[in-house]
Amino acid sequence: MNIDLNELDFSNAGNWPLPVKLVAIILICAAVGFAGYWFDTKDQIKVLENAKAKEEELKKEFESKQAVAANLDAYKQQMKEMERSFGALLLQLPSKTEVAELLVDVSREGLKAGLEFELFKPGAEVTKDFYAEYPINLRVVGTYHQFGNFASGIAALPRIVTLHNLKIGAQKKGKKDEGNAMLIMEATANTYRYLDQEELDAKKAASKAKATAAKKGKK
Repeated sequence: MNIDLNELDFSNAGNWPLPVKLVAIILICAAVGFAGYWFDTKDQIKVLENAKAKEEELKKEFESKQAVAANLDAYKQQMKEMERSFGALLLQLPSKTEVAELLVDVSREGLKAGLEFELFKPGAEVTKDFYAEYPINLRVVGTYHQFGNFASGIAALPRIVTLHNLKIGAQKKGKKDEGNAMLIMEATANTYRYLDQEELDAKKAASKAKATAAKKGKK
């Protein structure tokens, strides 16, 4: 059956042929379904996908916190051990009054190793979070063996001293010690001391005052 769409009366759709009615119903249902999806269902699907993603995120967060809770006692024990280790390391830092003695120890280790000091110059103290760094600029003359003995002696001191920026070269004078060419070594020996409570309080007060001044400057 041939149907001319131009002959269809849209104001009298009830009299359309059955095949045309079926096609029209299918098209209307499809349009309604698409409109419903586009204006409502699509957003609901997006909300559902976001909810699923959030659910996975919360599951992982819960599993992570559950693992921490299950091992809480072990974490507390580790924290206590870390505090003990930190306390032991802190004891290796000299106090303000002990720095002078430590400088003497460094000089003594150099002389014990047979080194000749050309420079022994303490630098300016640099304050860190809870400790201060005290650099000593060194220039000594000796052999490789004597340099090694000096480094070993420094490492064996009861207080922490570290050697940095080592430079070793031939001495211009060309002296020899028992046939060994004398060398010159330049280095920075860093020692560290802990800040006492008064210094820590003063540092906190200075930081607080600086932050307050910065806020006032922005206003």
